[in-house]
Amino acid sequence: MEKPVAVPSQSPSQRITRLWTHFSLTHCLKFSCSFSFTYVMFLRSKVSRLEAENLILVTRCNSSRVPGSDNNEMEETNSRAVVLFYVIITFVLPFLLYMYLDDLSHIKNLLRRTNQKKEEVPLKKRIAYSLDVCFSVYPYAKLLALLLATVVLIVYGGLALYAVSDCGVDEALWLSWTFVADSGSHADRVGVGARIVSVAISAGGMLIFATMLGLISDAISKMVDSLRKGKSEVLESNHILILGWSDKLGSLLKQLAIANKSIGGGVVVVLAERDKEEMETDIAKFEFDLMGTSVICRSGSPLILADLKKVSVSNARAIIVLGSDENADQSDARALRVVLSLTGVKEGWKGHVVVEMCDLDNEPLVKLVGGERIETVVAHDVIGRLMIQCALQPGLAQIWEDILGFENAEFYIKKWPQLDGYRFEDVLISFPNAIPCGVKVAADGKIVLNPSDDYVLKEGDEILVIAEDDDTYAPGSLPEVRMCHFPKMQDPPKYPEKILFCGWRRDIDDMIKVLEALLAPGSELWMFNEVPDQEREKKLTDAGLNISKLVNIKLVHRQGNAVIRRHLESLPLETFDSILILAEQSLENSIVHSDSRSLATLLLIRDIQSKRLPYKDAKSNALRISGFPNCCWIRKMQQASDKSIVISEILDSRTKNLVSVSRISDYVLSNELVSMALAMVAEDKQINRVLKELFAEKGNELCIRPAEFYIYDQEEVCFYDIMRRARQRQEVIIGYRLAGMDQAVINPTDKSKHTKWSLDDVFVVIASSQ
Repeated sequence: MEKPVAVPSQSPSQRITRLWTHFSLTHCLKFSCSFSFTYVMFLRSKVSRLEAENLILVTRCNSSRVPGSDNNEMEETNSRAVVLFYVIITFVLPFLLYMYLDDLSHIKNLLRRTNQKKEEVPLKKRIAYSLDVCFSVYPYAKLLALLLATVVLIVYGGLALYAVSDCGVDEALWLSWTFVADSGSHADRVGVGARIVSVAISAGGMLIFATMLGLISDAISKMVDSLRKGKSEVLESNHILILGWSDKLGSLLKQLAIANKSIGGGVVVVLAERDKEEMETDIAKFEFDLMGTSVICRSGSPLILADLKKVSVSNARAIIVLGSDENADQSDARALRVVLSLTGVKEGWKGHVVVEMCDLDNEPLVKLVGGERIETVVAHDVIGRLMIQCALQPGLAQIWEDILGFENAEFYIKKWPQLDGYRFEDVLISFPNAIPCGVKVAADGKIVLNPSDDYVLKEGDEILVIAEDDDTYAPGSLPEVRMCHFPKMQDPPKYPEKILFCGWRRDIDDMIKVLEALLAPGSELWMFNEVPDQEREKKLTDAGLNISKLVNIKLVHRQGNAVIRRHLESLPLETFDSILILAEQSLENSIVHSDSRSLATLLLIRDIQSKRLPYKDAKSNALRISGFPNCCWIRKMQQASDKSIVISEILDSRTKNLVSVSRISDYVLSNELVSMALAMVAEDKQINRVLKELFAEKGNELCIRPAEFYIYDQEEVCFYDIMRRARQRQEVIIGYRLAGMDQAVINPTDKSKHTKWSLDDVFVVIASSQ
């Protein structure tokens, strides 16, 4: 077997010789061709000049000779030739250098006698990369490059025209500009050289103007796209800024529009991570009158400082941070990041921030980050406490809707110096178009609801009232109030109650604590859901509820599905005083699915109750169920609803009609009530302290009292008289609901008018919780 022949290694000199030979063979021909072309053009120009000179000499020999003219013409001819040669060389040389640019690295390696194994980036690519970075970083680099190319074309074209024609330099430059600006103006040129140069200049001009039109078109497209996507800056001040997008936005915009109606409308700016056109389309679908309020949408992230500055966050009078449609923990985490972003704004913000929270346990962390200028509205906590109040006092949901919304009467706080020195019992009847219900003490800034009659207003104190609008009320003269005897009824004693929870909420432990504080000893709370019993106790314990310390209520656990009829039939539904249908925690991301489940549970419970409970006399329900035949299933459910109270937690306002049309449930509209609270706190952050006290299990609360506490049957007195009588019970009456009426009247207009009252009437009061 033959052995392989070893290839001798090459010495450095041999490698250099091989590389140099390769370089010479591959590029010598290119350089020779380029140089030959340039030299041919030069010789062609020289021959043209010689022919021109010969023609001039022949002409001058045949004519009278002028002293010195031949020398001038010769000098001019020589100068034109030099200019032409300069133009050709300076124009061709950059292209030649660019062609052989990559060979510089090879020559450099040859001179250094090195053979680098690492492959270097070609110089052409580096130059192209540098130009790309320059055009990307500096927005005006393209325009400057185009301007430079235009100037170079005009100068070189003018010099070339000067070299091939008999015009002057200034005239040649002007002609060059006209050829660049108007490509058809070169048609009258005479001579081969002049026509070639003119065509070249015109072609360059067309290329430059095409490039310019492209840049202008791109700039206009970017500007229109920026406006369409909501990337332009908002130049507003004293506006309301909403950060985020959720299902509550429609109700929130409606309430803000109503609140700003008295001033001709305001400006609301919405910043969300959605397309601007999509946001505007969704807002248009709400189909309600904005009453002069302008809604401006911008696309961006509240977590980016540049996007916050884009919506004039520093000039907003109030900032509302909406919770996201994610689960509660993710929504609160995002709200915390938004608050952190707001604290990073160097210019600061003059308004206050209202943050929608989902879990009460996350509220202290947001307060810690944001400080005193942060107001929180915990949606789950507000709705949970309100459901309990409505379960214990039927009809309270509608009253809360009237007070929280800006459509009727709401809370306002204002100073009235002319009332300084008045006692609160006189302040109470000093406003014909409002009802005072508290005082903001100037000394410590606290808001005292339902103060004692002996409290005297001091300088700087502000009065909390319920009025239709902030400009519709003012103090007047004290009316005449009759002091007479009326039946002094004692509050009825509390009796044990039996309540059923259908479903599982994340703040169910807080609801149990509220029930423990409000119910009488011996009460039972049945919990019916799909969570296993052992897991329930673990969740309640982890949330901070000590089940062994519950004194007033006893927990009864039942496991089952609330939308399966046989599971519900296993419960004694006819024995419960109140049934609360809770929105399931597992479905909190889908409000449509959650409402469908709540509605199905409501119908099943009422149907089961209607079959177990005896019917009432039809005459007693004639007013309530008029319009439904005796065999109608709605009538049967209405009769069942007279025996027990069912509170349904409804998340979507569109489900409202489905529940209210049959009047088989005293519903709670979660999203709409939370939106109302957010709008009210955004307009005046002090109202948040009032709402928190009214929702709490201690302090003052909103109550519905029977008429027998204040009047005799068929007694004819004015509303002022009843207000004074209620003060003997340390209560503030803010409205009433007459027998047979569905809606309560809050802040009556003519309080001096005498009205005949019935014991079937009820009054809405602010009273201290027992």
